[in-house]
Amino acid sequence: MTVAVSPDGLPALVLNADYRPLSYYPLSLWSWQDAIKAVFLDRVNIVAEYEHAVSSPTFSMKLPSVVSLKAYVKPSRHPAFTRFNVFLRDRFQCQYCGTPEDLTFDHVIPRHRGGATTWENVVAACSPCNLRKGGMMPAHAKMWPLQKPFQPTVHDLHNNGRLFPPNHLHESWMDYLYWDVELEP
Repeated sequence: MTVAVSPDGLPALVLNADYRPLSYYPLSLWSWQDAIKAVFLDRVNIVAEYEHAVSSPTFSMKLPSVVSLKAYVKPSRHPAFTRFNVFLRDRFQCQYCGTPEDLTFDHVIPRHRGGATTWENVVAACSPCNLRKGGMMPAHAKMWPLQKPFQPTVHDLHNNGRLFPPNHLHESWMDYLYWDVELEP
């Protein structure tokens, strides 16, 4: 149910049963309608609320701003191999020149040279670098990735996702985001 919602839509931050967000990037948010439905189906606990309420003739309820699942959802250890996850692993920057502009992906060992489309051989690359490298091997092109490509864990992607927070973070969410960073004295 993770969806893109506007801050004006009063979304609810969704936490796992251990009070960690289900996802950092994209941030696990539900619309207020989905959050209320989950409350009535007894699938979540309300952790924090907005001041805004919804009412019927016989009932009134403040909208949840943070909910936690009652049943723990075990996160998968390894994320799906997708273009977006490759970009997230590589922090949305070209692995040859570092620019965040015009990203595509590149096979470090070209496919026609036996390179596979795998985590260990694909990197984010801007179009100019990708064109310059072409189908050449890294040594021939004199272009090596800034970091060796690797299969990330979900934890790796969550850590990288924290570097790109959404435009809107409601104050009630702050105690549950970035909870594992060192506290300032």
